[in-house]
Amino acid sequence: MMPTSTRRPSLFTAERGAPLVAPSILSADFARLEEECRAVMERGADLLHLDVMDGHFVPNLSMGPALCQGVRNHLPDTYLDVHMMVTNPGQFIEPFAKAGADNYTIHVECDEDPLELAASIRASGMSAGLAIKPDTDFALMEPLVSHFDLLLVMSVYPGFSGQSFIPEVLETTRRLHEMVGPNQHIEMDGGVDPQTATGCIADGCDVLVAASAIFKHDDYAGAIAAIRGN
Repeated sequence: MMPTSTRRPSLFTAERGAPLVAPSILSADFARLEEECRAVMERGADLLHLDVMDGHFVPNLSMGPALCQGVRNHLPDTYLDVHMMVTNPGQFIEPFAKAGADNYTIHVECDEDPLELAASIRASGMSAGLAIKPDTDFALMEPLVSHFDLLLVMSVYPGFSGQSFIPEVLETTRRLHEMVGPNQHIEMDGGVDPQTATGCIADGCDVLVAASAIFKHDDYAGAIAAIRGN
C-alpha cells in the first residue's frame, strides 16, 4: 500500500500569488549539502527543488530517494519538489513518498501513462506535476493540463545545470497561463536568473527554479530576492 503523507500542506494547492523561488540543489556542494540547503531556506527560498536523472531519459545521473530522505531528515519542515527526468517514473513514486517528497513531477515524454501516474502520485500523498522539454510539441501536454497541480516548463535541454535560457519556451508559459485554474501553478526550470526571471513572471510563471544563479552566488539572500523581483 502506498504511504499517505500527513506533512506540509501543498504549496501547489494554494492560490497563485507572489513568485516562489526554488533553489535546485543540483548546483549545491554535495559535501556540504545540509549546510547549503539550510542556508538558502534561511535566506528567503520558499522550497527546494530536487532534479532526479536516470542516465537514460537524460544523459546524466544524479540523486535518488536516499538523498531526498537525507534532506528531509535535516530539514523536516522544508517543502521538497522532486523533478523526475526519468523514463519510467512510476517505479519511484513510493520510494520518494516514503523519503519525504512533497511534489512529484513527471515528464510528458516519459514511457508511462501520465494520467495513471498522476493518480498514483496523489494516492501516495504527494501533489502531481507535469513537465515538458523545450523541443516537445505543446499538443502533447495540452489535454493533460487540468489533471496536474504543477506545470513545469523546461527552459533548457534537461540533464545539466548552468545552461543558457531558451526564450522561445515563454510561448508555452503564456499558453499555460490561459489554461490553468487558480490552484494550479506554472514552474520554470533552467537558466533562471534575475534577468530571465522577469520575463518568466510576466508570462505567467509563479514558481522559479534556479540552480547556479543561487548556489554559485556569494549572497544567497540577494540572489533569491533578485530572482523574485524584489
